[in-house]
Formats: sequence, C-alpha cells, structure tokens
Amino acid sequence: MPTLKEMYAEAVELGIDADPRGRDGVQKLLARRKKEYDGLSEKQKEEYHEEDLWDPYIDSGIFAGDPDKEVKKIMAGIDIDVGEVAIAGLMNQQGAGIDALVAHHPQAKAYAALHEVMEMQSENMARYGVPINVAEGIMRERINEVARKISPRNHTQAVDSAKLLNLSYVCTHTIADNLVFRFLEDLFNEKSAETVGDVIAILKEIPEYQVAMKSKAGPTLFSGNEKNRTGKIAPLEITGGTEGSPLIYEKFAQAGVGTIIAMHASEEHRTEAMKNHINLVIAGHMSSDSIGMNLVLDKFEAKGIEIVPTSGLIRVSRNK
Repeated sequence: MPTLKEMYAEAVELGIDADPRGRDGVQKLLARRKKEYDGLSEKQKEEYHEEDLWDPYIDSGIFAGDPDKEVKKIMAGIDIDVGEVAIAGLMNQQGAGIDALVAHHPQAKAYAALHEVMEMQSENMARYGVPINVAEGIMRERINEVARKISPRNHTQAVDSAKLLNLSYVCTHTIADNLVFRFLEDLFNEKSAETVGDVIAILKEIPEYQVAMKSKAGPTLFSGNEKNRTGKIAPLEITGGTEGSPLIYEKFAQAGVGTIIAMHASEEHRTEAMKNHINLVIAGHMSSDSIGMNLVLDKFEAKGIEIVPTSGLIRVSRNK
C-alpha cells in the first residue's frame, strides 16, 4: 500500500499534468522560488516552508500524520472540518480503520496562504487573450483583498482536531481544481456547443452534475440567455484559489471570450458579466469540486485505497 507521502506526491503530479500553465510553466514557478530561497539569509530560511520548493501548490499538502505511514483507507470530502474529524474518530472506535482524512478545501497553512495560488489566474487569463500585464494588474488588488480577508480565520482548527485523534490530514485544493479545469476545457474542445443551452446540456451529461440536479444544485445560467450563441468558451473561474476580480469580464469580452464556465459567482461578478454581455454559466460548486476530487481519488483507489466519501463529495469512480 502507498504511504501518505507517496499518495500525496502522486496527487501533486496529477495537478501538474492538468495545470493550465503547463509543466514547463510550473517548473519555471519552482525555479523562481528556488532562486528566491537561495537569496535568503539563514534566519529567513528558517521561516521558509521547504516543501514549497518542490510542491507548487501552497494551498495543498500533508498537515497531520506520519508521511511514511501506509494508507489503506481514507475519508474524503469537500470540507473536512471538526465535525467530520469527530465522525471519523467515532467510526474508528467502531473499527472502521480510517487512516487519513483527505479534504478538498484548504486548512492550516494551505488556508492561510490561499491567496498565493491566485497568481496563476493571471497566466490563465493570458491563455485566453488578456495581456499578461493587464491580467496581473487586475489580480493584484484582489489577491491582497483575499489575504486580508482570510488573515483572522482559525486556520488550524480541523487539523488540530485530527492530531488529537491520531488521524492524518491532507488537502488537495488547486490540485483537484486543475483536474476539473482540464476536464472541462478538454470536454468543450471535443464537443461542439453552438448555444449557451448546448453548454448547459453538455454539462448535464456529467454524472456529478446529474446527482447535483437531484438536489436542485445543477448547472444554471447567471448571465445571458440559453439561446445566445456561445462565442469562445472558457472554463475560467475554476482553478486558482478562489473567485478573481470582477474587472476580468470587461477584459475577457475585449479578448473575444463569449461564455465563461464557473463553479460559482458573486452578485458583483454576475453584474459585470451582464454589463459586458458575457454568458456566465455556473456549473456548480460542490459538484465541480467533486469532479476534480474524483479524478484524484480514482488514482488512490487504483492503488487499493478504500474511500469513504462525505461532506458534499459526490463520489463517482471512473476506474474500469
């Protein structure tokens, strides 16, 4: 059976393979970090998280448990908070044998540093025609805003609870988001969608969205009309930390993007999409996160790891 360290390392490789920046772009990021690290004083190096030199995803990682421990069974969910940790503890009292908790949404330093992964949104915007200097300028203040917003939160609450129960704790945030981004981008490169209605119909063919529809949480339209022609389709509010700047819609319209697929969107984003005549399709938050997590969990399952889904995870295995 794989160790916790091996399990997470495989997840990182999956994230890199699906990263919108490409493997070369990720390697350039790691090279910049190494150069920055080499320029630090010895005192500053003591404060540096050395795993960031090989792991590009600061909002993911192993936060509790022995990295060399073999993993046979995991509880996986979109959010693994104190309640889920307690449930795992109770299940283990009854002999469940859960070795590790795997969360999608970040905890511990992954949560405290969530804003740092948002820089990748600028590069993804550039892939869809927005000049990189414009994209970086738009994103800079939004990144700072998110940093201030999450600063006072209790980042370690769930992880601290897992440690008390001797449970390993892993987050795969941007890792899984990259996978659903790649899944959706490839899907709409392969399938023709002339109208916005076609986009929604294609999304509704995906098992996770079909389950979400039964809970009234399926794909929906926030801006535009189902009869509208799509123009260029871009799954742009999918990966890169959290919701970007509302100023992006004007720039995407200028770059020729007609339809954006997002996991979720605030009213401010909806207003800007409408103002700039962009069709804004909301695929769904938990269901989209579930696609990315499932693509990670399938790899774990193929290694013989048993998976207990919980906390919003719509478990769909694509293993044959």
